[in-house]
Amino acid sequence: MLPRNIALKLFITVVTASLFVGCNKTRDYKNSSRATGWKMNAKEGGFQYDPMAKEQETGPGLVFVEGGTFTMGRVQDDPMHDWNNTPTQQHVQSFYMDETEVTNLMYLEYLDWLKKVFPPSDENYRRIYDGAVPDTLVWRNRLGYNEVMTNNYLRHPAYAEYPVVGVSWIQAVEFANWRTDRVNEMLLEKEGITARNAKYDVKPGESFNTETYLNAPKFTYGGNDSITRGGKKSEQIAKRSKDSTNLYVNRESGLILPAYRLPTEAEWEYAALGMSGLRNYNIYRGKKKYPWEGQYTRSGNRKTRGDQMANFKQGAGDYGGIAGWSDDGADITAKVKSYAPNDYGLYDMAGNVAEWVADVYRPIVDDDYNDFNYYRGNVYTKNAIDENGKVKVVTKDSIIFDTLSNGRIVARNLPGAILQVPIGEEETYLRTNFSKSDNRDYRDGDKPSTRYFQSFGGDDSDEIAEPSERMYNSPLPKVYADSTGNLDKQYDKSSSRTTLIDNEVRVYKGGSWRDRDYWLDPAQRRYFPQDMATDYIGFRCAMSRVGSKNQKGKRPRN
Repeated sequence: MLPRNIALKLFITVVTASLFVGCNKTRDYKNSSRATGWKMNAKEGGFQYDPMAKEQETGPGLVFVEGGTFTMGRVQDDPMHDWNNTPTQQHVQSFYMDETEVTNLMYLEYLDWLKKVFPPSDENYRRIYDGAVPDTLVWRNRLGYNEVMTNNYLRHPAYAEYPVVGVSWIQAVEFANWRTDRVNEMLLEKEGITARNAKYDVKPGESFNTETYLNAPKFTYGGNDSITRGGKKSEQIAKRSKDSTNLYVNRESGLILPAYRLPTEAEWEYAALGMSGLRNYNIYRGKKKYPWEGQYTRSGNRKTRGDQMANFKQGAGDYGGIAGWSDDGADITAKVKSYAPNDYGLYDMAGNVAEWVADVYRPIVDDDYNDFNYYRGNVYTKNAIDENGKVKVVTKDSIIFDTLSNGRIVARNLPGAILQVPIGEEETYLRTNFSKSDNRDYRDGDKPSTRYFQSFGGDDSDEIAEPSERMYNSPLPKVYADSTGNLDKQYDKSSSRTTLIDNEVRVYKGGSWRDRDYWLDPAQRRYFPQDMATDYIGFRCAMSRVGSKNQKGKRPRN
């Protein structure tokens, strides 16, 4: 039998050895691949990744909205019986949404950037700026004096924090694309990847584009690598890199944010309802008629009792109430954050201005086909590739301009962006989840959904040959531009049109300063041509959530 002191020393030795081996195993486990056992981030080479990468950063101006299940289209009042609000159960993933509507100040920053980078004095760029400027004439009324808004609303500092109007759906989408690039450009500069302050001295065609940087970084900033890799961190990486694989940031870094975009109809309605304050063991208590609790438009709070909760038209000839205590504080639009936010912290989800959403309008939401992240409007594209196998980047001479139905000319793409083309058979062959590029009229407007379709006729084409056989035979005005830029506008004179619905009309949600409280219900939906604008429709941006469903993890209720 061993003496007690020897046995104790032997025990301590065994425990220490086991702990040392255990620590080594843990350390090796953390630094090696669970797939191959190879060392991760080895100086000698191999697979590299950032172990310190964090979850998605909240972009400027955004608020996090945790996704979930809700009943979409459940209106509280439907006296019009227009049959476009059938309740459907939908599930939306977590996302981010602008805290407020996009303001005149935010939009003026966009116009200022366009004017500096693509000066209107250059004939090649003139239509870029002109196509982005809001239509200030939307304020005019045949029997009303509104010239003060026509001349001042967009640019006067008194209206800086008011929601921008006169913006078409197409213009709103282009603003979101521009915002994506500017935010990611800022993040790369802060991280020390790109040269400091390069964004202030950008030449035409040499601007930063997110997708160009991710897919062909050497084409960013017009191919000026001294800017693209001009940051201190880039210089350090270049010194210790054996090849060029780590000289540019990619999606794996987690630094690049997803795109700013218009929210889908399902996202907007879910966010407007603000049901986070009504959850009780995953059961919704009662129904909500407005983005706030209760069935009334005036506050029941002791300190603010009687105050209007939103800016809307209270009756014929009554846009704000009698001046004084009962006034809602606005007759046209109001300054953002003038009213209390909903439970998600979002302002003006009812009243002020109605808002564009991403969806193409159809009377029926097709939940039988999809009840997860529902969205109608997918048009799938891919990067154009030249004969040398490289992506085609839009240049000064290859900008594509579209002539809209109202005669306005807008740029479809900007210099520095990657040219997009429709997907083809390479992407759709033997797929079951999509079969073509343009899916806007899928199951409601395409050939198989019309009364003229015969599956046994042997015609496999989805294209509708005869215009008279279209399911939605909306008017087809035509606008032609000659070589000098003069427009020939031709109205559709057909007397057989029965609808205004087609693939060019988009949904807009929420009541506005021009609307009665009936339209404040988040479930209400209307539509408007995507290339036209009004004095009561604005917009806000959204961004998809990458990674976990919630930001702080699941927590006990009590």
